[in-house]
Amino acid sequence: MVTLLTLSPLYGYHRDELYFRLLGQTPAWGYFDQPPLTPLLARLSTELFGDTIVGLRVVPALCAGLLILIGAAITRELGGSASAQTLAAAGLGTGMFPLVAGHTLLTQSADFVFWMACILCVLRALLRGDGRWWLAAGAIAGAATFNKHLIVLLITGLATGLLITVGLAVKGPRAVFSDRWFWSGACLAAVIAAPNLLYQVTNGWPQLTMAATLSESVNRIMFVPMLVVLLSIGAYVIAVAGWIWLRRRQETRPLAIAALVTILLGWLSGGRADYVAGSLIFAFVAGCVPAAVWMEGRAARRRMVWWGLLGSSVVGIVVALPLLPLPALGFSPNEVSRESVGWPRFAAQVAGVYRALPPETVVLTANYGEAGALDRFAPDISTYSGHNELWYQGPPPEAAQTVVAVGLPPEQLRPRFARCESEGVIDHGTGVANEEQGLPITVCSGPRTSWATAWPDFKHAS
Repeated sequence: MVTLLTLSPLYGYHRDELYFRLLGQTPAWGYFDQPPLTPLLARLSTELFGDTIVGLRVVPALCAGLLILIGAAITRELGGSASAQTLAAAGLGTGMFPLVAGHTLLTQSADFVFWMACILCVLRALLRGDGRWWLAAGAIAGAATFNKHLIVLLITGLATGLLITVGLAVKGPRAVFSDRWFWSGACLAAVIAAPNLLYQVTNGWPQLTMAATLSESVNRIMFVPMLVVLLSIGAYVIAVAGWIWLRRRQETRPLAIAALVTILLGWLSGGRADYVAGSLIFAFVAGCVPAAVWMEGRAARRRMVWWGLLGSSVVGIVVALPLLPLPALGFSPNEVSRESVGWPRFAAQVAGVYRALPPETVVLTANYGEAGALDRFAPDISTYSGHNELWYQGPPPEAAQTVVAVGLPPEQLRPRFARCESEGVIDHGTGVANEEQGLPITVCSGPRTSWATAWPDFKHAS
């Protein structure tokens, strides 16, 4: 945690962090593109620890610490020795995406914790035969829906695993469906998640629209390679061994099936690999149990496992954390780092154009990162955007006759205004070729229709 927070200021805010910070200023039961928890965490974090990048990132650092503790607890629950628990903690503490999600406030920062905590409770219910753990699992699953709805994939996978194995054992899975605690946990999850369902129903199921939009932009061919990259090659090998080990054990077979089903559902639905990384992380911490047994008393095997795990994590550590020089970010697979540079310079450039125009001028941005950056670094500027949830906070006032359009194609603007002139392109001064560099800045005046009429044309989701 200390390392994560110490390195926090080296690049800057990620565009999603700027968005969460902006949404957190207007707490709600839900937003078009996500549930309310992460924006609320951004609001609480900045109020408790200061409206700085370090203050915002206290929460993800805490989540990273919790993920390591829960991962080690799962290894112990499966019978892992102290060596196995140490191996699990080391792998999670050096894995690429656990570090990315621990360094930056993303929805996955808390989601990993929810998934692993839910799996831990399910394990205890299955292994200890104590049905009261189903209540805890249900409470965690219900709470997880306030962060992301992806916990539904885990629940679906778990239900599939239990149904497949129900006829294979006298106790365990079969006993689960006759346990009142199991059904009580399911009901508790539904009750806690009910506000999310109500929001979706009353707002036309925006999550389905958002999921369909996201699936169109995902490359399914890269899904499995990205799963490997999310931890490291060494951790992935241990995860595969862990899945095989879980499948062979009768009492853990439902969770092995659940892990496989969630990953398949993530791939089939067009989701990103990190959406189901919780299942891979579980397989990894489980695999540390047989890995520790395999290397017990064998120095050569011990060196092979530890060097294989930590050696393959070195590249991931360098890529995940803000350690690369800026010119190298253009070649980095870590999109989070590339989109975390240049925002103060971006805001200053836009503000310079805005302040040379009449007072009734507004800024119209193409995406939520731009809007969030202006809110953070130039809060006096009247900013609007048609992107995702921000569209619902518009339109601009009818008195706004001049617009500084940032990132929007000029050909999209000219039919809507009497005059449009180029004010150059965005140059955030870092030399990093990210999504913002080179986008147009256009000043338009004389809208041809009212903002109320034109605003639907600016709505877009991504």
